[in-house]
Amino acid sequence: MNAALEKELKIKALHIRKGVIEGTYHAKSGHPGGSLSIAEIMAYLYFAAMQVDPANPKNENRDRFVLSKGHAAPALYATLAEKGFFPVEELKTLRKSDARLQGHPNMNYIPGVDMSTGSLGQGISAAAGMALGAKLSGKDYRVYAVLGDGEIEEGQVWEAAMFAAAKHLDNLVAFVDNNNLQIDGTVAEVNSPYPIPEKFAAFGWNVVEIDGHSYAQIEAALENAKACKDKPTAIIATTVKGKGVSFMEDKVNWHGVAPKQEEYTAAMAELDKALAEVEAE
Repeated sequence: MNAALEKELKIKALHIRKGVIEGTYHAKSGHPGGSLSIAEIMAYLYFAAMQVDPANPKNENRDRFVLSKGHAAPALYATLAEKGFFPVEELKTLRKSDARLQGHPNMNYIPGVDMSTGSLGQGISAAAGMALGAKLSGKDYRVYAVLGDGEIEEGQVWEAAMFAAAKHLDNLVAFVDNNNLQIDGTVAEVNSPYPIPEKFAAFGWNVVEIDGHSYAQIEAALENAKACKDKPTAIIATTVKGKGVSFMEDKVNWHGVAPKQEEYTAAMAELDKALAEVEAE
């Protein structure tokens, strides 16, 4: 990866993180922890990997993205706003009764959202259907999904995994955000899905393990996925819940709690400092 692209992606991820904090603060609710942990993945997908156009969000040849862990909507919204699908200022309307940016993504109202998600486990099934649709229609678009490590405790995930492998959906890539925390504690304490890579491999997937905050590793994993034929790819991304905001990092209580005024001010100051440092590089 060249230095210029990496710098651009770092800046985009920081803007995404600021958008997550902005949205959840103004909503007084939401899920900042698992939104912050996927900022690098979202930045790379939308600003380096995916073919999408804010001016033509329904282009039938576009790449598709499904946020299977739909409660991380603040990260998706911040990414779409940064990409130009709607104004960044709209992030402040998160979860307002008269707004389109609700707690989970809705494809009927929000430009750039390819699938309405929220019920955990269903998004990856929809992504597999999209990938099969591309195969049947002779299209070469690719489908990307992000799942949570708590989410993969859902049985439907493994039905979709079996289906995707059986249909040889090599145009499907699923990131598992392995931040090791879900709403009630660590994933091991709640209902351990470990070992995650071995499970996906046993279901017939190509599996890559990465540091989910490393752009070089994200890039290499996606290149691996493109080179792999006849199998879908699962990218198991080790991440830190709350990444980028020091007092939120690796803290389970930030799964679904919005920052208060002092916390908002501190978080934005920390992110602004990090942004200034990257821009000065």
